[in-house]
Amino acid sequence: MSNPYGEIFRAPGAKGFSAAGFFARLPIAMAPIGIVAMLSQTHGEYWLAGAVSATFALTNALVAPQISRLVDRVGQTAVVVPTTIISVLAFLVLILAANRDWPAWTLFASAFLAAAMPSIPALVRARWTEKFRNRPELNTAFAFESSADELVYIAGASLSVGLAVALFPEAGMLISTIFLALGTAAFILQRSTEPKVRPLEAGVSRASAIRQRPVQIITLALIFVGSIFATAEVSAVAITKELGQPQAASLVIGVYAVGSFLVGLALGALNPTMPLHRQLLIAVS
Repeated sequence: MSNPYGEIFRAPGAKGFSAAGFFARLPIAMAPIGIVAMLSQTHGEYWLAGAVSATFALTNALVAPQISRLVDRVGQTAVVVPTTIISVLAFLVLILAANRDWPAWTLFASAFLAAAMPSIPALVRARWTEKFRNRPELNTAFAFESSADELVYIAGASLSVGLAVALFPEAGMLISTIFLALGTAAFILQRSTEPKVRPLEAGVSRASAIRQRPVQIITLALIFVGSIFATAEVSAVAITKELGQPQAASLVIGVYAVGSFLVGLALGALNPTMPLHRQLLIAVS
């Protein structure tokens, strides 16, 4: 029996952009919880740490789709390079502000600007789509990316908290910013796999995708999923610290995502033929 994952990675350039994309997306998991771990230690206030982290997460949730929409129009390189530079510089200011005990408004302002971070998972999936458009291998590639996302939450969140507790409060955020800068650079430099800009076909609506009922349903479901991730991570840091074992937070957060990681791999290997909307209904139930 052939290995479906081996099939997709035999495509030219697949290993390169997938590996670079993995490291570039680590800040998705490292940054929100890293901000909490950093500020809870430097300022001793969880409300401030949670509020700054929420500012980054919510702003990114609003801005990332607009960035991705612009990518579709002018290309990945033209958009990702400037937005990543803005995000990296803002993260560095946030780290400095936490270390130097600058006014609280500087924390919120830098977190707001750092939200310019592009959606690397969307960029990676766009490259897989370019490789396997209208082919069954695309489902396997997307299943692998979903598992990679879970692995990011296992490794990223655990690494961010572990570094902040074991070394110094800003360590997790510093490493996260380095991953963002170097990972994105390695990803963008692979120009051969960058999707070509496709002109909008005549008669196709320019309206936002959020106006479509299926997108609204999926968005609603993912809002609740995201809320679970956010509350579980912050609570894990707070509870383990209260119990006198702050280093255990990284283990708790890591174990939390293992189940989804394994299920994602299994789905990619089985590649079920059931309609996607029915799979979603079963998964949500």
